[in-house]
Amino acid sequence: MTLEDFTEFGGDEGDGGDTDAADPPAAGRGDAERGDSESGDTASSDGGAAGGGFAAYDVEPAGEDAGLGVVSVSQGLRVAEEEDETTLRAFVTTGNRESVRLGKYLLIPYPDGERLFCRITGLEYAQEFRSDDATEIHARRQMRRDDFAERDYKFMAELEPMSVVYGSGDDMKRRMTDRVPKPGAVVEEASDDAEIKTGLKIPEDGVFLGHLSVGGEKVRTAAEPPTVDYRVKDDYADGDPLAFRHTLVAGGTGSGKTHASKNVLRQYLDSDRTYPTGDGRESRMAVVQFDPQDEYAQMHDDNPDLGADFARRLDREGIAHGGHDDTVALVPRAANATYPGEGHRAERVEFTIPFSLARDMPWLVAGSGLNENQYPALLTLLNRFFRDYGDDGTYSQFLSYLDDPALKEELDESGRVHEATFDAVKRRVRGVPGGVFDQDAKPITELDHTLVRPGGLSVIPTYHLPTSRQKEIVVLAVAGLLVDDKLSNDPDSDRIEETPLLIGMDEAHNFLADADTVQARKVVQKFTEAAKQGRKERLGLFLITQDPQDVAESVFKQVNTKIVLNLGDEDAISSVNIPANLAGKVPYMEKGQMVVYSPDNSEPVELIGLSECVTRHGE
Repeated sequence: MTLEDFTEFGGDEGDGGDTDAADPPAAGRGDAERGDSESGDTASSDGGAAGGGFAAYDVEPAGEDAGLGVVSVSQGLRVAEEEDETTLRAFVTTGNRESVRLGKYLLIPYPDGERLFCRITGLEYAQEFRSDDATEIHARRQMRRDDFAERDYKFMAELEPMSVVYGSGDDMKRRMTDRVPKPGAVVEEASDDAEIKTGLKIPEDGVFLGHLSVGGEKVRTAAEPPTVDYRVKDDYADGDPLAFRHTLVAGGTGSGKTHASKNVLRQYLDSDRTYPTGDGRESRMAVVQFDPQDEYAQMHDDNPDLGADFARRLDREGIAHGGHDDTVALVPRAANATYPGEGHRAERVEFTIPFSLARDMPWLVAGSGLNENQYPALLTLLNRFFRDYGDDGTYSQFLSYLDDPALKEELDESGRVHEATFDAVKRRVRGVPGGVFDQDAKPITELDHTLVRPGGLSVIPTYHLPTSRQKEIVVLAVAGLLVDDKLSNDPDSDRIEETPLLIGMDEAHNFLADADTVQARKVVQKFTEAAKQGRKERLGLFLITQDPQDVAESVFKQVNTKIVLNLGDEDAISSVNIPANLAGKVPYMEKGQMVVYSPDNSEPVELIGLSECVTRHGE
């Protein structure tokens, strides 16, 4: 006898085994032997039908199945304070197995009407019968089948309790998990918008980010619209608006981070969105966006591809859309550089960086590599220069000032600045690229009412500047000006100090990197202080980067809301410090998919952003 002789025992329907035509198969043998109650066959009470088979009655089960399955105690049922000590599993019935996915949100009712809100964290096929399916015979039989016998296996879902939901309507609330569900309780997919938002602690109102999703598919509910909108708290009644507790958008090239950022910034500029000021007034937010790729001034224009049906959907969900009329491109003027600005119709205003800003921001002319002795020497030289020339002193005059041999000798003999240190500082200052300071345009210090406008978007494009050092000087000078007036007890501009302000910084890793140089530490220190005091001063940072690991840790740890799109670099993913179950999804996310980790807003969630940009975007 050979192995092939055993194949004749595979007479179950659909298992692909050969059956002798002279021996008709027993009616319903495969299902009857497994005791399958869903086969619709039952034994005849009159001794059987003709041919020795069982008579079949046309019988339907009473009632309808509800839910995905039931809570199982086969491997324990335990809810504990420690997550790794919790054991909560559900048996999923055959007809529901194809729709079950990791991360899906479920509800389990308690007898008194409260509901356990949980999500699926593991899926497993478990052995149903006392048989060994790891044998040659079993494998060969399965290889000849056209389908998979689902009912031969138990399909188990491992669940993570997230909260207990109770109440209804506007009175619905959540609390930490403190009860164990009953064995056999029906497990249902969460399909009520209010229950899902309550279970995940998602605010009902706020700034729209995207729609809740699981595994790249939007969560659907019985409501209209069927999607679940995710919003960020933006009302002092719920604590400080999270805009002033800072946001990080991290995503690789092609992940859709600029598209997503424009959609979020447009919500902050909505005409209905206001914030209380120190004197009791309500004011709209001003947004200043630094733009290295000349993309954000496009927010002035409507998106020509935004269809009427899509716009109506946005209106129904209260999502601001359309070009923002109050958009100004504040263009830094530089020698031998021309700003094309062909991709938008926003107003343009040229400005220059006055050298006087170096008095309070000496790192603007420090170049790089100044040590602990050279930086104080630079401060001494700048203070003497501005004492002699006043605020009208220019960068060109400062270079001439350093060429004075008498000054060098005086400082050396007095012991204030050694001659070697003087020469080192002079080389660094001369290493700053020309054509940035004191150009033929209005100084940015005189444009505060243009730079910061309640409800206005000011875009600072740097794409046209020829060197990275010029771009760095412009961004840090303007951002430093804004931060200084926000934090100062004696600000130069009351407009900046009094207006709620969001500073958007694309390619933030280029300006707020952790570094060993004195000047880099000074820059990071300034923005760390700004981040710490942002809540009190109504100042928010909106940092956009593809290299989050390069943003200084002292700034990074002040960020409350992290929006993470596709990232392929392991160091980048690790640096954003999101829960491991979501971090594992990041490299596989499609364009527009994102993970949001905002501990003071909601549980960590996966979202899908809007498929269309609410303003103009791209060519």
